Amino acid sequence: MNGLTVEIGNTDAEGRLVLADTMTYVQRNFKPKKVAYIATLTGASIVALGKTTGGLFSTDDGMTADFKKASDECFEPMWPMPVNDEFREAIKGQYGADIANIGNSRWGGASQAACFLECFVEDNRPWAHLDIAGPTTMDTKDATGFGAKLLLTYIKNI
Repeated sequence: MNGLTVEIGNTDAEGRLVLADTMTYVQRNFKPKKVAYIATLTGASIVALGKTTGGLFSTDDGMTADFKKASDECFEPMWPMPVNDEFREAIKGQYGADIANIGNSRWGGASQAACFLECFVEDNRPWAHLDIAGPTTMDTKDATGFGAKLLLTYIKNI
């Protein structure tokens, strides 16, 4: 939707394509001051952080601090993860597209996914991607609701 071309390296990573277009749509139609969302985006987040802690990805120090504070207050643990040039480089298109929906290495898959989504943040808006893949199920058959208290606490605090 925003004009970037995407190589599909993994058809199981379709959620990030839907989220990318959703981010573009919301920003263009509603003009939010900040962008934040929760998603069960990657198994790599579970590998990195386990089943009880979510990954907090942001390039905005203020949002990182605010989400970490909310996380601590509501007992829904989140841990700051890197969004940097190593992972931005890993998602560059190799066959003519601007970016790829998965990175060119197996290392740092959750950060690569976050960098993919960072490409869809417009107008330098503060942005936070909360990967809650692990804590949403924690080996239960039912969803845990993880993230609801976190978002409410974050909104209440700001």
